[in-house]
Amino acid sequence: MFFLLFDKIVMPLYVSHSQSRYLPNVVGLPFEEARNRLEVEGFSVLKGDVKYTDQFLPGTVIDQYPKSFMRVKPGRRVRLTLSEREKMLMVPDVVGKSIRSAKLEIQESRLRIESELSEYDSEVPKNVIKWQHPRAGDYLRPGSGMTIIVSLGRPPDFYQVPQLFGLSLEQAKELLHREGLEVGRIYYRQNEDLLPNTVLEQSIEAETILDRPVPVDITVSILDLDDVYRSLMEKK
Repeated sequence: MFFLLFDKIVMPLYVSHSQSRYLPNVVGLPFEEARNRLEVEGFSVLKGDVKYTDQFLPGTVIDQYPKSFMRVKPGRRVRLTLSEREKMLMVPDVVGKSIRSAKLEIQESRLRIESELSEYDSEVPKNVIKWQHPRAGDYLRPGSGMTIIVSLGRPPDFYQVPQLFGLSLEQAKELLHREGLEVGRIYYRQNEDLLPNTVLEQSIEAETILDRPVPVDITVSILDLDDVYRSLMEKK
């Protein structure tokens, strides 16, 4: 019974152990050098995953499996993980886009929003990106953060007088209404070079910023001042 146990169990274990070898450490070596060293020792080599890092030269072994100094059989396949330089990503241009579209585009670019600020802007619609950093076209590492400023739209108590010169009376009224303002008094001046009811002057200069709505008086062209007089008389 003893000889049978020795022959069937102990001897195979002894032979297997005597044939196994310690796996050398190839971490930190270039792939070709690591492969040659392992193959000389009787092991086969398999390229494993690639990890992006700037800590090692491209093509350097940064991990191995099985681990070094383990006792394994000759011919065992050793999987090597290699380094590769991080791929730099181009920063997308999100200025002028809605916050929803901008977030999707930044996420698809494998970047992230690190800081999101908001401020009023009379020229940029609400919920639209008005500024970004880094600027479009720059390059960042994957996962890097961006800063964006989102417009809150027109600030409260902000009225900007538009340019009315050359517009028709109806166009001027519509534009003033859109800016939260109204037409004040209408004056007439005879002018045969322009179409009737074309704005010639405005009482408040264009681009003026007001903190409250103030009526804007305008002067419009007329071919014949008598027409104005007759029109006023008819209304009476």
